[in-house]
Amino acid sequence: MSNREIVSPVTDGVQPCASSPEEARSAGRTPYEKPTPQNSVMLLIDHQIGLMTSIRDFQSLATLRANVVGLGRIAKALDIPVLLSSSNAQWQNGDTIPELKELFPDEPICRRTGIINCYEDPSFRSALEELMARTGRTHVIIAGITIGTCTAMPTLAMLNDGYRVLPVIDACGAWNQYEAQAAMTRMANTGAELVTTFALGCELQADWKLPTAEAMFAPFLNDLPEYGYLIQNFWNNANGHTVEDPFGQVK
Repeated sequence: MSNREIVSPVTDGVQPCASSPEEARSAGRTPYEKPTPQNSVMLLIDHQIGLMTSIRDFQSLATLRANVVGLGRIAKALDIPVLLSSSNAQWQNGDTIPELKELFPDEPICRRTGIINCYEDPSFRSALEELMARTGRTHVIIAGITIGTCTAMPTLAMLNDGYRVLPVIDACGAWNQYEAQAAMTRMANTGAELVTTFALGCELQADWKLPTAEAMFAPFLNDLPEYGYLIQNFWNNANGHTVEDPFGQVK
């Protein structure tokens, strides 16, 4: 007895929901207003050298760093506009981490000199409003170095002003687990859509047949090592089986 396979044609594209968000809302259902590379912007807030050292909710800063850099690489691969900001870089918080500066060498960094919530900083808000108006985008993806301050505070303010906000919770850190849990609860209860770096990457890519797939493969390969090594292991053994199987099981 064999299982019959149904293989979708490679010519198929992404099929949208049968109902529009407006129709779902009118019917009393939860609308799915999907983030896409065409409707989103990304805010990377206060990922600074000094502030990175204050994070306590990750077992290793290497994981947080990989998520932050991976998120930046996803934006770059999908051509999503990015706004960068730093807080009191002239003092203890330090400069923006070099990995983000290298990824976005042509992007200005809005250096706030005292205002904690980036959305309450007139220069940063002006840049965001100009970007949203010029591009017609509707979704704001945000990650800040501290989830309770750099992420939650602007998220709540932007929700108040009508933005659709997606905080990337694993590209944020916290001083302790209480801060992280309180911030996530507060944002979710107010209408933010909490996401994680590589799940969001899949949602944005949507179809690995799209032209952005090759560029999008890089953050998954380099910044999600659990998946990267799995892929490398497969290709290392595929076709030619460059690593000889001493047990003779690989045919």
